[in-house]
Amino acid sequence: MKPTIVLVGRPNVGKSTLFNRLTRTRDALVADQPGLTRDRHYGIGRVGEREYLVVDTAGFDPVAKDGIMHEMARQAEQAIAEADVLLFLVDGRAGRTPHDEQIAARLRRAGRPVHVVVNKAEGLDRATVAADFHALGLGDPLPVSAAHGDGVKQLVEFVLAPFPCDEEAAAAEDEGPRVAIVGRPNVGKSTLVNTLLGEERVIAFDMPGTTRDAISIPFERGGKHYTLIDTAGLRRRGKVFEAIEKFSVIKTLQAIQEANVVVLVLDAAQDISEQDAHIAGFVLEAGRALVVAINKWDAVDDYRRERLKLDVSRKLAFLSFARFHEISALKSSGIGALLKSVDAAYAAATANLPTPRLTRALQVAVARQAPPRSGLARPKLRYAHQGGMNPPVIVIHGNALDDIPAAYVRYLERSFMEAFKLQGTPLRIQFRTTQNPFAARP
Repeated sequence: MKPTIVLVGRPNVGKSTLFNRLTRTRDALVADQPGLTRDRHYGIGRVGEREYLVVDTAGFDPVAKDGIMHEMARQAEQAIAEADVLLFLVDGRAGRTPHDEQIAARLRRAGRPVHVVVNKAEGLDRATVAADFHALGLGDPLPVSAAHGDGVKQLVEFVLAPFPCDEEAAAAEDEGPRVAIVGRPNVGKSTLVNTLLGEERVIAFDMPGTTRDAISIPFERGGKHYTLIDTAGLRRRGKVFEAIEKFSVIKTLQAIQEANVVVLVLDAAQDISEQDAHIAGFVLEAGRALVVAINKWDAVDDYRRERLKLDVSRKLAFLSFARFHEISALKSSGIGALLKSVDAAYAAATANLPTPRLTRALQVAVARQAPPRSGLARPKLRYAHQGGMNPPVIVIHGNALDDIPAAYVRYLERSFMEAFKLQGTPLRIQFRTTQNPFAARP
C-alpha cells in the first residue's frame, strides 16, 4: 500500500500549493482566500520511482461547533484517521498563532507521526522561525517554500524514510475507469459519492455550491477498481460571478474531459433545465460514455414521475445511447444497477472492434439502406476499421464520401452500436476517400 500523507493546518497557509507541488498538478484550487479547499482532496505524489497518496484538507478549526466550518473540521478529522503521516503546515511569515496551537493540541492526540512544516520560509531567519514553532511541541520544524519548491523533495524523502519501499505498491496500479459525477448544484452528487464509498468522504451540506473542487477518490467495489470524481456543481455561466466559482466550472469541464464515464445527476423534484441539457451536451461533445441518474426518485409522487419522464423524452432525446436510472442516493436505492451500467458503458467505450466485423456490419447497413446520391455519384462505402477508443471511432473508407448527409451518418452510428451492443457511449464516424493507386500513372 502507498503511504498516505495528510496535509493539515489553518486556512491560507499553503496546503493546496504544497499539494499541487507534491502531485505536480493544479488539482487543488489555489487563491488568496481562506477556506477555499473545503473537502479532502486526493492525489498521487512521486519521489523517484516511489509513489505515495497525498490528502489535502480544508483549513482546520478543531473547535468549530456548527455550519460549514464544523463540516470542514469533521472532514479533516476523518483524513487524520486515514493518515500514515501528518504534515502540519504553518505560515512562517505570520508566525505562531493561537489557531496553530489549537491544531497542535489536537494533533498531539492523533496517534500518528506529525511533522511541523513551516511554509513561506524563503528569506526568513531559519533559526528564529524554528524556535518559534518548536514551542508547538511536535518536534523540529521543517522549513519549505511550497510556491518555489525549496526543500519540498527533502521533506518528502524525510517523512517517507520510516516506511518500507513496496515495489508492488510503487508500480502503476489499475485504478479502473475514471467516473465523473456531474450535475447542477445541490442535486445530490456528493451524497451519491458518499453512498458509493460507504462513508462521508466529501461534504454533503444543504447549501448550493458546497463542493468547489473536483475530488478524485480511488474506490473498490465488488472486486472492481474505480476512481470517482465529484465535481463542483455546474451553474449557468452567466450566473457565476466569483473567480473561484468560474475556476470550479472549468475544473468540472476538465473532469468530464478526463473521465472515462460520466454520471449526470438530475433532481427528480425539478424539471429538466436548460443547464441540464447543456451539461449533457458537453458530455456528448466530449465523446464520453454517459449514465444518467435521476436522484430523489423516492421523494416524488407518480404524477411528478410521469411529468419528468415526458420532460426527459423531449429535452434529452439526444441521449438515446445512455442508460437512465431512477435512484435515491440518500437511501442507497438503485445504486447497484447504476454501477452495472457504469461498467457496461466503460466496456463499450473501450471495446476492441475488429476490422472484419466492422466491415461486415458496414456491408449489412449499406445493404439495408444505401447512402443517398450526392450529385452524379452515389457514395461507395468499402470497408471500416477502428480509429480510436473512448469514444469509439470508426473510420470508413470509400469513394464520393464528401457530402454524406448527417441523417445517414446517424443511421450508420445506430447500426454499429446495435451490431456491437455499444450501450452507454457515443460513437464517432470518420470518412476517408480511397485513393486509386493507378490514377497518377500515364
